[in-house]
Amino acid sequence: MEWRSIPELVARAAERYGAAEAVVEGRNRVTYGELGARVERAAAACIANGVRPGDRVAVWAPNSLDWMVAALGAVSAGAVLVPLNTRFKGAEAADVLRRSGTRLLFVTGTFLGTSYVASLRRAVAEGPALPELEQVVVLSDDAPADFRTWKDFLASGDGVGRAEVRARASAVEGSWPSDIVFTSGTTGRPKGAVITHEQTLRAYDVWCELAGLRQGDRYLIVNPFFHTFGYKAGVIACLMRGATMIPQPVFNVDTVLANIAAERVSVLPGPPTLHQSLLDHPARDSHDLSALRLVVTGAAVVPLRLVEQLHGELGVETVLTAYGLSEASGIVTMCRRGDPLPVIASTSGRAIPGTEVRVEAPAGEPGEVLVRGFNVMRGYYEDEAATAEAVTEDGWLRTGDIGVLDAAGNLRITDRLKDMFIVGGFNAYPAEIEQLLGLHPAVADVAVVGVPDARLGEVGRAYVVRRPGSVLTADDLIAWARREMANYKVPRTVEFVTTLPRNASGKVMKGELRRS
Repeated sequence: MEWRSIPELVARAAERYGAAEAVVEGRNRVTYGELGARVERAAAACIANGVRPGDRVAVWAPNSLDWMVAALGAVSAGAVLVPLNTRFKGAEAADVLRRSGTRLLFVTGTFLGTSYVASLRRAVAEGPALPELEQVVVLSDDAPADFRTWKDFLASGDGVGRAEVRARASAVEGSWPSDIVFTSGTTGRPKGAVITHEQTLRAYDVWCELAGLRQGDRYLIVNPFFHTFGYKAGVIACLMRGATMIPQPVFNVDTVLANIAAERVSVLPGPPTLHQSLLDHPARDSHDLSALRLVVTGAAVVPLRLVEQLHGELGVETVLTAYGLSEASGIVTMCRRGDPLPVIASTSGRAIPGTEVRVEAPAGEPGEVLVRGFNVMRGYYEDEAATAEAVTEDGWLRTGDIGVLDAAGNLRITDRLKDMFIVGGFNAYPAEIEQLLGLHPAVADVAVVGVPDARLGEVGRAYVVRRPGSVLTADDLIAWARREMANYKVPRTVEFVTTLPRNASGKVMKGELRRS
């Protein structure tokens, strides 16, 4: 493979594509050469502030140039990146910081009306301490007295020579962990999937080849960087091919349309809801979308009509679907250019090269999807029991998803063994939401299921048993939930019941709840 590590990828991209536009953020335009210099400066600051190879460094911020520079700078100093979901509340972020042993945190100032700094400080004041977190850098010009500004942090590394920075970056091995992506499971306890540099580079070199990403492409990155797909199929893929990155911090259909037209965007991956909202927008025809040539989607059922509209109405040359999960480097199967439209719409394609996919069921029947190959995580961070449960002794990752393989090897995901549902592209895990709702003093018992929603695909519905004497209302509980958890996790409806249906072993029969 051309690159041994992500730091080497950044350096090679700066050399190869030097004068080409790397990032467009509003009026700010940065070349590949300038991006490489910024990343080196961030790496120097990390070194100056005691970041050692293997230390965990977290980023809690929306898509931005600063996110890229902070993350790539930390990784170039040998650190392991821990991306934090921007929808987390303070307590949720603090839990991941604590369990990952993060030493350095980069955090946004205010985003969508929320002060992330205040949210974090409140969580630390009210909950367990973060003994390993030594420093917090605010990606802003202002910071509390005990935190640092981004400008001050970068300046602190000016005494570290370029030779030292490059020596640190060159020492990074492909077998080292590059990131830990925390993903919730059926227990509700977040687990960190450990992925290495070589896994990341091999997986997204394959992604670039299958998708047909090329130099000169202009890529609007709406998928969040905290998600494997946003960071790796976005930032890492663009660095590999010399494409221009246009990060968008929040999905807003008007902004997407304006960006596509103004920046001549050619590549737009995202969930089906994103593309459908473009097609349905009343002002669509007033924007020039003719540069758009590549769409990669997944994360939900993809209607054939959507694929046909993208081809026919927008003239998109290539529409592909894919399937992946954090535990498999974000990519398991993918359609190929030239596949018939019904295959693209009804399946997630075939196993990527170098991997195997099988279904634990007779041919053509649904069963749990298993994957084996270079993309399977090294394990869950400091959780041997969960790793042993997820990965068999002979290397098969149990995905927890139910699927069917056709004769050509195309995978169709039919259900979710783990009861996960997807809210506008975000994975929502009932067990985690149930744990949080169970903290409400008026809730005696609770179960959450996903139900269809015209706009978001699916949303949560909570079935709640109230404590005796409680007068808790649905509005009260939903309002409380909005304060305690990320918005996509908040149930949109609440139904009060006297008891939850359970089987002989005490497990809630969620199928019965869905049918009700």
